[in-house]
Amino acid sequence: MPVIVMASPKGGVGKSTCAVLLASEFARMGAEVTVLDCDPNKSLTRWATHGMPDGITLPSDVGRAEVVPTIKAADGDGRIVVVDLEGVASQLVSRAISQADLVIVPMQATALDAEIGSEALALVREEEEALGRDIPHAVVLTKTSAAVRSRVQRDLENQLEEAGIDVIRPPLVARAAFSELFAYGGDLTAMMNNPDIVTGGKVDKALANATSFTEAVYERLK
Repeated sequence: MPVIVMASPKGGVGKSTCAVLLASEFARMGAEVTVLDCDPNKSLTRWATHGMPDGITLPSDVGRAEVVPTIKAADGDGRIVVVDLEGVASQLVSRAISQADLVIVPMQATALDAEIGSEALALVREEEEALGRDIPHAVVLTKTSAAVRSRVQRDLENQLEEAGIDVIRPPLVARAAFSELFAYGGDLTAMMNNPDIVTGGKVDKALANATSFTEAVYERLK
């Protein structure tokens, strides 16, 4: 089963959000998923403490020495593996990328994010050279406006595609429900159906966005 790795040297771009959305949506579709929290911020671990959807496991204490064996064990059991990486170039990051069937680089639609995000793309290319094989990778734009596709966003998408970089569509819109997952745990469906959960956003719109994003990722894994 596929190994999906979230990579970006910049914090706050949505790596953990992408990981949680993919894991929870794949689980909702009936897949067995293992998520690895390799980010020192431990956002996925905090999400899991509030409760994870059925079908998801989160091993503890996965460091540099454990990341490859843990990925291979979960992959061998037929599980989808989603890895949330730390935001620095390290042996752990290189080892995780070396096992990836798809590397996703979340990026906000700003010039700074594009510049810093290119470092993650360069790291993927370095691993490709070292391994002598292609590692499929793609950029997803995050925290975009639900109302309008900005000129900066259009220009960045065009620049990436002209450079031969795969851009996942749809982008992930800035939705309060995405960040609230880390406060409530579970998934967006449970959040939408639980009357005791008061959210600051339109959960149905967030769920539609997450579902479309997951389907776009799945298409790249076929």
